[in-house]
Amino acid sequence: MSKKVINQNSNYDSEFIDSIGSNFIFNENPINRLKNTSYDLKENGVVKKIDKITELRQLKEQINSINDCRLKNNSKNIVLGDGNINSPIMLIGEAPGIEEDTAGITFMGEVGDLLKKMLLAINIKKENIYTTYAVNFRPPEDRKPTAAEIKRYSQFLQTHISIINPKIIILMGSTAMESLTGLNSKLSIERGKWKEVIVKNTNYNVIITFNPSYLLRIPENKKYSWDDLKKIKQKILDLKINI
Repeated sequence: MSKKVINQNSNYDSEFIDSIGSNFIFNENPINRLKNTSYDLKENGVVKKIDKITELRQLKEQINSINDCRLKNNSKNIVLGDGNINSPIMLIGEAPGIEEDTAGITFMGEVGDLLKKMLLAINIKKENIYTTYAVNFRPPEDRKPTAAEIKRYSQFLQTHISIINPKIIILMGSTAMESLTGLNSKLSIERGKWKEVIVKNTNYNVIITFNPSYLLRIPENKKYSWDDLKKIKQKILDLKINI
């Protein structure tokens, strides 16, 4: 299959790495805004209409019912997810921080601003994708979730993915990588590679990249994120996704 070539002009890349600004537009395709919030599930030959909003509410109740969880006990709010629940793109971060915990919304403050700029660089608005976390409660002192915590929440993440049922999953950070793929190697080794992950008998296109909070601390690695973003854009073109 021939692939469309993305303009990778060096000046273009340099400007992105410096600021990850919003002046980079790949195409002028109209934004796809889906209104339907249900999907069809086939069980024993019978097609059932499932309402995503109901499924997400039930998932939130399940997560909130966890007992003996230090993450839950030290948090103000559960942060389930937000954005377009019918989006073909699902972005999974690591865990909420203090601002997200307070607001109950994903990717707030400087981290959210940077994420918006990164997405706009490939002509995507954050509100047109669905964003969530591998762990839905803020870890104490914003520490990395333990392996046991990641494993505990991974079952909920798999259900979450099945409900949203995206065409592309973007994993941001090592916690998200470990939760969905089981990999605990260095993120720098795994990033930028497309993988197929099976969740509840469905194959998903998955790519791993750096978390915006990490890029705020280590801005010199923005150039690698830019490489990953271009691969995401190319996959969107290959799959003929409107977003």
